[in-house]
Amino acid sequence: MSTENAPIEEDLPEQLRIRREKRASLLEGGIEPYPVSVPRTKTLKEVREKYSALEIDVATGDIESLTGRIIFKRDTGKLCFATLREGDGTELQAMFSLDKIGQESIDSWKSDIDLGDIVSVTGEIITSKRGELSILANSWKLASKSLRPLPNDHKPMSEETRVRMRYVDLIVRPEARSNARLRPQVMRSLRETFHDQNFIEVETPMLQVMHGGAAARPFKSFSNAYDMDLYLRIAPELFLKRCVVGGIERVFEINRNFRNEGADSSHSPEFAMIESYQAYGDWRSIADLTRELVQNAAMAVAGSHVVTHHDGRQADLGGKWREISLYDAISEGVGQSVTALTPIAELKTIATKLGMKIDPKWITGKLAEEIFEHVAKDQLIAPTFVMGFPVDTSPLVRAHRDIPGVAEKWDLYVDGFELATGYSELIDPVIQRDRLVEQATLGAKGDLEAMQVDEDFLRAMEFGMPPMGGMGMGVDRLLMALTGLGIRETILFPLVKPEVE
Repeated sequence: MSTENAPIEEDLPEQLRIRREKRASLLEGGIEPYPVSVPRTKTLKEVREKYSALEIDVATGDIESLTGRIIFKRDTGKLCFATLREGDGTELQAMFSLDKIGQESIDSWKSDIDLGDIVSVTGEIITSKRGELSILANSWKLASKSLRPLPNDHKPMSEETRVRMRYVDLIVRPEARSNARLRPQVMRSLRETFHDQNFIEVETPMLQVMHGGAAARPFKSFSNAYDMDLYLRIAPELFLKRCVVGGIERVFEINRNFRNEGADSSHSPEFAMIESYQAYGDWRSIADLTRELVQNAAMAVAGSHVVTHHDGRQADLGGKWREISLYDAISEGVGQSVTALTPIAELKTIATKLGMKIDPKWITGKLAEEIFEHVAKDQLIAPTFVMGFPVDTSPLVRAHRDIPGVAEKWDLYVDGFELATGYSELIDPVIQRDRLVEQATLGAKGDLEAMQVDEDFLRAMEFGMPPMGGMGMGVDRLLMALTGLGIRETILFPLVKPEVE
């Protein structure tokens, strides 16, 4: 973006005042600075595509009305130039000559129009003597007066400002526009992959009488109509499993979840997630589905399983992904044998030697997972399935068919963060009740992430739930894996604290 006519920081209050004075002046002169409509016959992209092969210094005779935001403006005596940009980033030069639009119109263009204004220009499509595809104006009209100047190239917006004012970020930064368009491409790919494998998409409640389906602290709300507490969902799992009981054997949902927890480069309080359940599958079949979902998404946005991140680094998401055992990785990382049956006292000794801070509320499996994160996370850059998690931290997961104390659960890591998790689902309602009662006991002791006993879910299970595999994957994190960006850049409008006046 050109910096000509762009304000410096010290001029901002004056710029705001001047632009408001221009708005008032236009109204006094009978000109509407925010008209209900303006002429528009083609998009800038359509013009670029239609006249891509036009030679130098050609007048087509074709008259069009085009719109765009002014991101460059150069005013000379009898000939003025501007660059128009539309929403997708396509740009086109507009030319205003005295002999075509007259003295009054060119004077008004020079005095009333600023960078950031949105205008409609009607004129002939030409190429200039330098070969620049342009519209040579016969007339122009203001579509929307910008009362605030755009940021300039000499002082780019900080990440915090980009997140807080995404609307400006989308105007000035090509990467922001491409990121916004990346998500729907990924969503389309995910749905097509599910569709090709005969999964049915459903919608489940965001407001729930009790939270469940994950270990997370919920947001609490209240219903005036029902006079009762409600929770924003932390996961759709328990409702999707009800679908499987009802005979929707392959089901998925792309949903918004809410977890009342910390926010960092890979966590957001509100986030998008995919969950899917496959009757007569298990943790192995659901891992194959997850790999296909990710690889198809990479192909959709990059044309390859090798994706290029925003910083130029390439990441290979192709092939059959590596698998490691959680407890083998812990054993290797701490230099001694650790299993799911290792007592918590021994795990605390190991953690202390590692210099870890231990939360007294952590149960045995939680401490083992924290030790794993401490010793192995940096090794999980290439896509890796970490197999076999503790049963006591996996209350909805089937116990491993061979290894005591372990659940048939995996976590998929990419670039050092957890992208997805998958399971062989627990389908025995008696064992499930025992697990949820244990969770409720933990909750009573102060564990804010513990699940509650969901009697309706247990009743559904008692009607007979088929064997199945289940999976949850963060959509925002999938975009992180494809782009290398932090989570706040993959979410268009992430939650931010209000500005302090």
